[in-house]
Amino acid sequence: MLARFLSEVSADQLVPQADGFGALRDDLPVAPVLKGGETVAWAFLTSDFAGTTGYSGKPIHVIAAIDPDAVMTGAVLVKHSEPIVLIGIPESKMRGVIEGYAGLDLKAEAAQSGTAHDLDIISGATVTVMVIDDSLVRGGLKVARALGLGGLAPVVQEGPARTLKEGAGETRDWQALTGDGSVRGMTLDVGQINSAFDDTGDARAAARPESGAPEDTFIDMRAALVSVPTIGRSLLGEAEYRNLQNWLGEGEHAILVAGRGRYSFKGSGYVRGGIFDRIQLIQGDRSVRFFDRDHRRLGEIDASGAPSFKELDLFRIPADSGFDPAEPWRLQLLVQRAVGAVEKTFITYDLGYRLPESYLAPLVLAPTANASEEEAAAKTALWQRIWRDKTVEIGVLGAMLVVLTLAFFFQLQITRHARAYRWFRIGFLSMSLVFTGWYANAQLSVVNLMALAGSLRSGFTWDAFLMDPLVFIQWFAVAAALLFWGRGAYCGWLCPFGALQELTNRVARFFKVPQWELPWGLHERLWPLKYMIFLGLFGVSLASIPMAERLAEVEPFKTAIILKFVRDWPFVVFAVVLLVIGLFVERFYCRYLCPLGAALAIPARMRMFDWLRRYRECGSPCQTCANECPVQAIHPTGEINPNECVNCLHCQVLYQSEDKCPVIIRQLKRRARDHASAEANKGAMTRALGSQEEAKETSNV
Repeated sequence: MLARFLSEVSADQLVPQADGFGALRDDLPVAPVLKGGETVAWAFLTSDFAGTTGYSGKPIHVIAAIDPDAVMTGAVLVKHSEPIVLIGIPESKMRGVIEGYAGLDLKAEAAQSGTAHDLDIISGATVTVMVIDDSLVRGGLKVARALGLGGLAPVVQEGPARTLKEGAGETRDWQALTGDGSVRGMTLDVGQINSAFDDTGDARAAARPESGAPEDTFIDMRAALVSVPTIGRSLLGEAEYRNLQNWLGEGEHAILVAGRGRYSFKGSGYVRGGIFDRIQLIQGDRSVRFFDRDHRRLGEIDASGAPSFKELDLFRIPADSGFDPAEPWRLQLLVQRAVGAVEKTFITYDLGYRLPESYLAPLVLAPTANASEEEAAAKTALWQRIWRDKTVEIGVLGAMLVVLTLAFFFQLQITRHARAYRWFRIGFLSMSLVFTGWYANAQLSVVNLMALAGSLRSGFTWDAFLMDPLVFIQWFAVAAALLFWGRGAYCGWLCPFGALQELTNRVARFFKVPQWELPWGLHERLWPLKYMIFLGLFGVSLASIPMAERLAEVEPFKTAIILKFVRDWPFVVFAVVLLVIGLFVERFYCRYLCPLGAALAIPARMRMFDWLRRYRECGSPCQTCANECPVQAIHPTGEINPNECVNCLHCQVLYQSEDKCPVIIRQLKRRARDHASAEANKGAMTRALGSQEEAKETSNV
């Protein structure tokens, strides 16, 4: 898919001052990033190498580039469907985080198992950032290993060794050969060499710097494995390639080494001793030194577009050296500096080489390590890492759920003292708002349900849902609570926006803001609005989830909770208007507009228990609970509508109130009368007994 998106980015977005892209490789979905016709990095699409499914259930596509040292030079977001970014977090903020991956050293990531850097988490987009980070690191490591960048070796698999493709090959120009890595190079300038000798700590070497400007070329060295037909025919020409074939024996290979600049990779030692002491080929734990008998000069490079070089030489690799052309190797250059009459000091540089995959015969293996299994294991490791990082938050949320469960099971005991219960509820709602909402961004949304429905249609996996542990735990708890208590367990206690509405309304009541109560007939007719909104969103999601996610902005949750009102003004105005209305009509949004509440109310009809205690007199004639219900969920006839009840337990406070519940008041009056009557009877009996005793004493006298 890289070809589809590559046109959407410019080369200089990935590598500063780069001017274009080369042709995509046939063996690997990567493209060379070119600067002045030279390959300076390799571009790849993360979704080609790693799972990038985000919270939307769709891939997040990022193009990144890696230089020969396995350092990420840049990354650009090209396509995504994440709802929090589509409508919510400015995309520029997400792009800024992704562009911050420039400079990431994949060698360090490989050494630290992908945990060598700190994540720049955007509030409200934790899952999205974690998925992007995982895909950049894992995808980058796969590309680096496949290309042998930075000395990273590919993952070794059991099976037969790779072999070269058979055939005469083809001829290609210089740009194509350098673009796919058939020709690789290393350029050192005078400044680099002088700095390197300074860093050795040898004062004698530092005292004899190389003359010239720091940017002058010290050596520009190229290498290519010309025993491969396409490379050999392209660089040497047909006649010289035939001569090479005649020169090489069975099992032997040859490399072309080209150089220009003030330093010679050959030196003059081979003239005296027949050995080229400035270069050696190293592969694994084997090294190959070249002698004059294995050396031939080349007049010129035949490939069109090739630059001129001062030195062009062919070196033969003996068959008994154990050289494997399919495996990576490096050409080590020895740079020397005289520090005395005959004494010299040295530093070495490596030119890494790996034969492009297009020159290797396909390797057919039994499917031992299934790619899908590896991807599944990587995704599992990712969400497990997120859960470990969220241990404290998970513990706090777990404690809140335990407290809430105990409160529901012992609701009569906890509502017995109205004042204590009021402060308990205010404290719990404050935790839901501040911790669950503003701190942890664990606000549930109807978007979660649409994502679940989309996942069920396209092939359900747990991965995307497990990447946000607090949201996942809450949904699990809500599913269980629906069977026991209905939707009120979440809507009335755990929903951060619901808590914000109730707490602001309490503040309004404290300052004597008048409260409006809609007539029952109008109130009852407004109930269905939220169900129609939910069904409309669900219907749109069946055709287009992105469109449904945009329409789901009827939820002010992103604005008020996740983004904390830091958003474009129309969204802020909408959320503030709802909260202002809520100052006069408690939980106005919950009552009439919330599609999430409607979605939870539908399955809540299946709840197994009816926990709220009622008297026969409730509704007829007593209307106390109906009049004081914060969301008018109690019918004038006394029935509680479970679809609208938020389980605030205020009716249970009234159920035991000695000041407001007529049944309790009547019971108390009856008990008082019975007690007074009993006391009166006891007094009369006492007086009667006293009279009898007095009469007995009188008769005795």
